[in-house]
Amino acid sequence: MSKTTLSVIKADVGGYVGHSASHPEILKCAQGVLRGAKKKGLIKDFHVTACGDDLELIMTHTRGEDNHEIHELTWNIFLKCTNLAKKLGLYGAGQDILSDSFTGNVKGLGPGVAEMEIEERPSEPIVIFMADKTSPGAWSYPLYEIFADPFNTAGLIIDPKLHDGFKFEVLDIHSNEIVEFSTPEELYDMLVFVGAPEHYGIRKVFRKDGEIAAVASSQKVNLIAGRYVGKDDPVMIVRTQSGFPAVGEVLEPFATPHLVAGWMRGSHMGPLMPVAVRQATPSRFDGPPRVIALGFQIKDCMLVGPRDMFDDPSFDKAREMANEIANYMRSLGPFEPHRLPLEQMEYTTLPQVKKKLKTRFKKIS
Repeated sequence: MSKTTLSVIKADVGGYVGHSASHPEILKCAQGVLRGAKKKGLIKDFHVTACGDDLELIMTHTRGEDNHEIHELTWNIFLKCTNLAKKLGLYGAGQDILSDSFTGNVKGLGPGVAEMEIEERPSEPIVIFMADKTSPGAWSYPLYEIFADPFNTAGLIIDPKLHDGFKFEVLDIHSNEIVEFSTPEELYDMLVFVGAPEHYGIRKVFRKDGEIAAVASSQKVNLIAGRYVGKDDPVMIVRTQSGFPAVGEVLEPFATPHLVAGWMRGSHMGPLMPVAVRQATPSRFDGPPRVIALGFQIKDCMLVGPRDMFDDPSFDKAREMANEIANYMRSLGPFEPHRLPLEQMEYTTLPQVKKKLKTRFKKIS
């Protein structure tokens, strides 16, 4: 049997209202195109959703990662939905579409991409995470917790299939270089880098036998565009159970909202709030940042699901905590650490203000 490829590709094609949500007609437009692609046999199955103002396309197929036809399909969907967004007068229509021409792969053109090719197990449970108002670095803390912290993942201690640990592929976002760390033996070395999530991000996680365990999008829209055009709003795929962390271990890090970069104008730190899909409509100060989690079983390249994993009262305390953290961070206004450090603000609209004031500075003796 051929391997199954799971592709999760997202783009901000226009917000409703402002940056708070995606218009229902945008989702219908994407569903219609993917329904036709499924009938033609290009994809096996699909699910369309939204996290905030981001259109999220989840697809299964047998064409492998970085496939030209799959990426062209999603590119055409984003263009069609952008045109619809313009007709509806949606805000920031086509925000993540940084080129007029498709070059064979949507990576580098604006959309966020997470893909993995797997040989299905008899039962293949996966969780897909999608975030809004934040950057790819938001995944580093939960990935560390899931695959390297025994206080979070009991299986690292008591499950012989997990006891040997995992390998982490870490990306230097600015130099586009990767380095691999093996845990637990190189855990402290890895934390030197991933503790700075806006510079280094965990891109992939593997079992020690080389089997893929997780993959996260790592595209930085601002670095691609050379100017501020919005946050990256990343996606992530995590395999669970039977040789991987349990579903509960994969979700557990989100019970403690960690601080992530993004929020208002992509310029502020805020808590990542785990919410049900219906609550993934950030509005307070355009936030706080949100994350949704959809669980699927994959069987014969078909999606069984989804289950809305954060639609659960056990995450009520996390949401309450996120609101408390949001209150505190907002009280700091334009002062760090609520506002991002200056080096990160260089990728926002702040340099335009600094340029205007440049002649006002005088040297002192």
